[in-house]
Amino acid sequence: MNINDLAANVLQQRSTPDLIAEALREAILRGIFQEGQSLRQDEIATQFGVSRIPVREALRQLEAEGLVTLHLNRGATVSVLTVAEAQEICEIRSALEAIAIQLAIPKLTESDLEKAVVILEATEQATDAGLWAKLNWEFHATLYAVANRPRLLTMIKNLHINIDRYVLLQMAQMDYLERSQKEHYQLLDACRQRDPKAAVKLLKRHIDTAGEQLVTYLQKNVSKI
Repeated sequence: MNINDLAANVLQQRSTPDLIAEALREAILRGIFQEGQSLRQDEIATQFGVSRIPVREALRQLEAEGLVTLHLNRGATVSVLTVAEAQEICEIRSALEAIAIQLAIPKLTESDLEKAVVILEATEQATDAGLWAKLNWEFHATLYAVANRPRLLTMIKNLHINIDRYVLLQMAQMDYLERSQKEHYQLLDACRQRDPKAAVKLLKRHIDTAGEQLVTYLQKNVSKI
């Protein structure tokens, strides 16, 4: 898959800033657009068959999500995640998701829990990093959504988006998927047992471990990106 394929998918629907942003977001998460790469509005507009106006609006959306950096008189580039930023994102995730799971557990239904199981089963069959990232978010979102805190959920989702572009790097580690799945099932069991204390402890450990791996990677490669 490349940016032309993503553009074609969008054009099958309608050319709006939201849909263009969605395609560009996926291109960044899949590594089609690399960190620091220039995003030329005229080229993107040509690929999507639109004017530069919706492209500009789409890039502003991605800037708000932290995926794109807009430079005065120099256009847009794919944002580069620094070690400090990665550390901060994981710390914020840990705090916000702990709140979300505590609020959600009393409201989770058997239907919610079964939906989470189905997502985990699909994750075990996923071989594509982009699909794995989407399923990972769907699992967490399924557990948090019933907390009925839409702003909190949006904030958490944006943090996931910033981390998800590195999921391919994490998947390359032999034990990452197996360990992540094990932790997901443990978290799900704590939710089923209506044990918010255990759920928070497991969730924080899950996020902290992934964050440590990402920080370690960036520390080793910071001079290359």
